[in-house]
Amino acid sequence: MRLRKIPLVAGLFLAFSSVTVAQAGTGTGEVTFIHMGDLHGHLILHPNVRSDGNGQSEGGVARIYTLIKDIRRAKPEQTLLVNTGDTLHGGAEALFTQGEAMIKVLNAFHIDAYAPGNWDYVYGANKFIDYFTGQQPKANWHPIISNLYYDNYPGAEARTGQNVAAPYVIKTINGLRVGIIGFTSDRGPQAGDPNITKGLKFTNGEAEYQKYAKLLREQDVDLVVAISELGLHGNLTLANRIPGVDIILSSDKHEITPKPIVSKHGTLVIEQGMDGQVVGELSVRVVKGKVVSNKYTSHRITDRIKEDRGIAALVKSVRLPYVAGPKFRAGEIKNPISGARLRYPIDTVIGQTVIPLYRSNFSNESMPGVIEGSSHDFLTDAFRVMTGAQLGGITGFRYGTTIAKGPIKMEDLYHFMPIGPQIAKGELTGAQIKKTLEGQPQGEQGRPGEWVNGWTAGYSGLTADFDPRAAQGNRVSNIQVNGKPLDPNATYTVGGFYYDLIPNLINRVPAKNIVVLKDQDGSILDGTDVVKRYVETLPAKTVNRETLQLDRIRLINPLPQEEHGIREIQPLGSNPM
Repeated sequence: MRLRKIPLVAGLFLAFSSVTVAQAGTGTGEVTFIHMGDLHGHLILHPNVRSDGNGQSEGGVARIYTLIKDIRRAKPEQTLLVNTGDTLHGGAEALFTQGEAMIKVLNAFHIDAYAPGNWDYVYGANKFIDYFTGQQPKANWHPIISNLYYDNYPGAEARTGQNVAAPYVIKTINGLRVGIIGFTSDRGPQAGDPNITKGLKFTNGEAEYQKYAKLLREQDVDLVVAISELGLHGNLTLANRIPGVDIILSSDKHEITPKPIVSKHGTLVIEQGMDGQVVGELSVRVVKGKVVSNKYTSHRITDRIKEDRGIAALVKSVRLPYVAGPKFRAGEIKNPISGARLRYPIDTVIGQTVIPLYRSNFSNESMPGVIEGSSHDFLTDAFRVMTGAQLGGITGFRYGTTIAKGPIKMEDLYHFMPIGPQIAKGELTGAQIKKTLEGQPQGEQGRPGEWVNGWTAGYSGLTADFDPRAAQGNRVSNIQVNGKPLDPNATYTVGGFYYDLIPNLINRVPAKNIVVLKDQDGSILDGTDVVKRYVETLPAKTVNRETLQLDRIRLINPLPQEEHGIREIQPLGSNPM
């Protein structure tokens, strides 16, 4: 479901940019922020085969907690641990427990402040309230959310217009009064149930950013911090146009900031990649209510960090029902989104690959993640072959993990497709297919003629040229379907994601004559089941250069160059002033 952004009054940004916010605090001291975000259900380590990975394994919450303990021990009474969202969803353990596996483990982290991401709502508004803001919330993460409101929530209609959680909090740390404003994503999860966030209203956070930055300064805080899942570009836009915030701890775009990006007004902005690969440590020195210096360390979570035994034991316990062993019961565990039954332990090896499978290359590399990924090429091949369609398709997104050369496991497929889709074949017109490749209009996000913040759909059986400098609607050309030019008026069969609650859509696009893949006995097949069966059709159950064509989308002009001192996956465009 795509939620409508709340429009602002014309000229509001111009008004914001002229506001002067005085430093009201008088405190002196130092505070350290430990920042994690976009964990996406990753409990254990995973490979990084991208150019910045050096072939190493990264992540694992037991390693992350060791680092957190070390920082806390070195700086007692000086630290704040912040989690900026997209935590509850992304892997099998999270999916089958509707996020509770992640809550059980991360409750041991003693998180000081949390800003939820769009995928943290994927199990529904009721679950979200139950986990975070109910009378006895299951997560002890201290949510702070300024831009989420009740909107005729069943049983709480009288609270319409009220904040779902505290919009800000003031904490005294090491003698400093630290004001923290929280921002969730401005959209709900884009899959499955169109009513998944019914009863909740999201805004884009712009009005709240100005309001609470000013309010906190008036309350004599020494430091104003935003914890935000509005994405690196969105947060930079706010920081450049509205003064008053000293630090933004950002998530959503999965970028890694090896050093803080500094906005027009001096705001420090940092983001921590995806899947637990990086944790940020930002220490700031404040003198009489003004930041005078900072020290930032971007910690890669590699096997050089030992696992914390207590967290490792918790991880093992939440994984036990899903991995091979006496606790696993085939068919007894139900996927809460697709309704399919878990047929195999998630550590089951289903085949091999000699090509790394992922979608996250930097924007200046071949096959940049915003254009194409070997993982999506692989998945769409499976959808096309198994449905018997002319094309296989998938929505454009960076979601998922990395499979290195070697074994493919069921849990890898759940990281690629944690949104519980079934797979179906339907009919789309050539014009519809072209539109999915064009992406969304970019509006003010970049300079005229630049394509930023977009992700193209992935296809099997299709090749095309893409020009990021062209206007929306004219970016994609020379589209070939199985070697023949795409006819915008013709009808093509496409295999892709399907959900029972939106039965007229394939990959969120209206389709005709939809046929859903079912097992021989008529039972539900999860997308992971379909891909497993596809791998079993390959020679030696192996993905290789003969079975996987890459470079399906050819860039005829380069993506925008980075301008913020970081290697970007998703071009941010010029710093908006």
